[in-house]
Amino acid sequence: MKTELKKLKNSEIGIEFELTAEEFAKHFEKALLHLKDHVKMDGFRKGHVPANMVEERIGKENVLMEAGDIAVKAVYPAFIEEQKLEPIGDPEVQIKKIAKGSEFLFTVKVTVLPDIKLPDYKGIAGKVKSKEISVDQKELQDTLDYLQKSRAKFSEVLRGAEDKDFVEIEYQNEHINGGKVIKDRFILGEAGFLPDFENNILGMKAGDQKDFMAKFPENTPNNLGGKEGNFKVKMLSVQKMELAELNDEFAKALGAFDTLVALKENLKEGIALEKKETEKQRVRGEMLEKISSQITFDIPQKMVDFEEARLFEELKQQVQSQFKIPFEEYLAQVKKTEEEIKKSYRLEAEKRIKNFLVLRQIGKAEHIEVTQEEIAQDLPKLIKNYTQEQLAKIDINQLKEYSKGAIFNEKIFKFLENLSNF
Repeated sequence: MKTELKKLKNSEIGIEFELTAEEFAKHFEKALLHLKDHVKMDGFRKGHVPANMVEERIGKENVLMEAGDIAVKAVYPAFIEEQKLEPIGDPEVQIKKIAKGSEFLFTVKVTVLPDIKLPDYKGIAGKVKSKEISVDQKELQDTLDYLQKSRAKFSEVLRGAEDKDFVEIEYQNEHINGGKVIKDRFILGEAGFLPDFENNILGMKAGDQKDFMAKFPENTPNNLGGKEGNFKVKMLSVQKMELAELNDEFAKALGAFDTLVALKENLKEGIALEKKETEKQRVRGEMLEKISSQITFDIPQKMVDFEEARLFEELKQQVQSQFKIPFEEYLAQVKKTEEEIKKSYRLEAEKRIKNFLVLRQIGKAEHIEVTQEEIAQDLPKLIKNYTQEQLAKIDINQLKEYSKGAIFNEKIFKFLENLSNF
């Protein structure tokens, strides 16, 4: 058998196969043996019809197609394994020449994982340093303020709204949600809404209605930044917010704290852990970005297309769950088509796939593996994130593959972090 491999663009390859007449004859015989089991003829037991009669009954063309299929399924996988290639998806097969008693020619086009030549990733990772983690007084106070507000007492008042009151409103603006009525609630004076907007509703009582012009902040999307818009507002309720005093009694009311000092220490530890996790993710991102920036290879288009589609589906689900509006309405608001949004994900999809492939190559270079025991230990943690209804729809094998990938990546990043003394 003769073979010729050609590298194409986008991490695709083309392979030409040529089997001799003698080699193809063996596959032709296998086809006849397979097909004769499905042929029934009077005077013969099933599976015992002579080969020449099978060929006549089924038709030479059908036997040839069966022989070609058997030959491809035997030859192509063996070649892939021999060359240590890693195909993505099903191959595109084209029969170039097929005839009984003649050579058999066919071509295959398939996407394969690229051959990545890694730079000195150990040296690059070793130069990435983490920043010192500390918790300042303002961060601690902000967290205490949040706890105060989360346990504040609210009482409805008949007076006009004042700074620090909790207000509930209905409003309309032609540029927001298609001009439909929107309900909202927030604390006045804490930038929960447009500053210009909040200033205009100060003094409004429950039941009051007001029309006014308010300026959108400069960073407002959809070309609204810096422009003025007309708002129609109805005040639904005004509530006075009373904060509990920050003392030992407040700490005890939260649970396992005897003093305010103990609560503060616990909060400080929690903030430090969050900042450490954020810094860990920053370091990992910097390592991967610096390693990837020194590598050039063809990114498989199929993988990019899949990731792009996945990101788009995530957006559709987010619109449905958070904004509670049809996706068509969302498209009208952002003034974009589905294709435009999909294209906007292209660079992000390419970046994610490149990072995935680079990490994978580092894992191979360092002989990093994931055991079945590790997957078994991780699976219960993943399952906790799903409801019984969701679990009924999930393929457990896909969940195991996800777990394997997550553990694999974590091992690689920990290996790189050890190089940087994180």
